[in-house]
Amino acid sequence: MKYIKHLLCFALLLWTASSCQRPDEKEAGKLDISHVVLEHIQDSYEWHVTDIGEKPLVIHLPIIVRSSTGWHVFCSSKFEEKADANGYKMGPHQLAIATKGDNEGKIVELVGGEEKRPFDISITKTVATMFISVIVLLLCILIPARWYRKHKASDEAPGGFTGFIEMLVMYVVDDIIKPGVGKGYEKYCPYLLTCFFFIFTCNIMGLMPFPPGGGNVTGNIAVTFFLALCTFVIVQFSGNKHYWKDIFWPDVPLALKAFPLIPAIEFVGIFTKPFALMIRLFANIMAGHAIAISLVCIIFLVAAKPVGVFLGMSAVSVIMSVFMSTLEVLVCFIQAMVFTMLSAIFIGLARHVPEEHE
Repeated sequence: MKYIKHLLCFALLLWTASSCQRPDEKEAGKLDISHVVLEHIQDSYEWHVTDIGEKPLVIHLPIIVRSSTGWHVFCSSKFEEKADANGYKMGPHQLAIATKGDNEGKIVELVGGEEKRPFDISITKTVATMFISVIVLLLCILIPARWYRKHKASDEAPGGFTGFIEMLVMYVVDDIIKPGVGKGYEKYCPYLLTCFFFIFTCNIMGLMPFPPGGGNVTGNIAVTFFLALCTFVIVQFSGNKHYWKDIFWPDVPLALKAFPLIPAIEFVGIFTKPFALMIRLFANIMAGHAIAISLVCIIFLVAAKPVGVFLGMSAVSVIMSVFMSTLEVLVCFIQAMVFTMLSAIFIGLARHVPEEHE
C-alpha cells in the first residue's frame, strides 16, 4: 500500500506538470493558475489526458442531447477545438459549447443568435469516471461474495483481497453504522455500506492522474447533492413519532410554542443536516484537488526567475505536492467515513426513543 501511494503521488505530479505546459505560457513565463485549476476540476465533454508537444491527447466522449430539432447522439470530436469570435465551439445541429457567459463549459443551442440549453444527458468525464468507479466497486464486492458462496462460516477466515474487504466492511458496520443507528441498524447497512464504498472508490479514482481515473466525481456538487438527498429521504421515512414531536411540539415552555421560534429552528434543521453533508464532501474534495494542482503550478510561475530561485521553489513545490497527494489518500477515506457516520447518526436520531418511553 505504501508503494501504491508513492506511485500515485509521482504520477499525479508528472501528469499535472505535463497538463500545465502551454507553449504560449511557457514562452511568456506566465501561467493563469485559476484557469489551470478550474480546467482540471470542472466537468467536460472530453477527457484530456496530456499534451504531446503542441497536440493534446484527448478521449472524446458521447454527446446525447435533445434540442428543438429532436434527439442527437454524436461524438464530442464534432465540436471545434477552438472557440470562434463569439466564444462558441461550434458543432452539428446548431449546437455549440459555450466558453463564456452563464453557460460556460455547457452545450447550448443557438436559436436566432440566442443561447438555449437543450436537455443534456451526455456522458461527461465525471459520468464516465463514475461508471468506471461503479464497475470497480462491483468487482470489489462480487469477488469476496463469490468466495463466501464457496465456503462455510466455520471455515478459516479469508486472506488477501477478500480478507481486506471483510475487515473494511466489519469496521464500517461495527464502528460506524451500529453505534450511529443503534438498535435495528441491520436494515440500514446496505445503504450506508454502499455510501461508504461508493464515495471511497470515487475518491481514490479521482486521485489517479490518468484514465480510467482523474474525474472529479465527489468534487461535483450534483453528485454530493444526490447522495445527501438519499440520506434526507431515508431519515424522514425512518423518523418515529418522537422525532416529529420534537420538531413541531418540543418540550419547551408554552410561550416558545405559541411563538413558534423553536419549532421553526427545528424544522430548518431538517434541511441543514443534508445540506451540511453535501457541502462538506464537495468542498473538501474540490479543495484538495485545487491545492494539489496549485502547488505544482509554482514550478511554472518561477520558470522565468533566476536559476537559484527556480531550483529552490521547484524543490519546495515537489515536496509539498508529494505531501499533499499523500494526504489526499487519507482524506479519501476520512470523507467517506464522515459522510457514512453522519448519515448513520441522523438516521439514529430520527429513530431515537427517549428512555421514559422505552
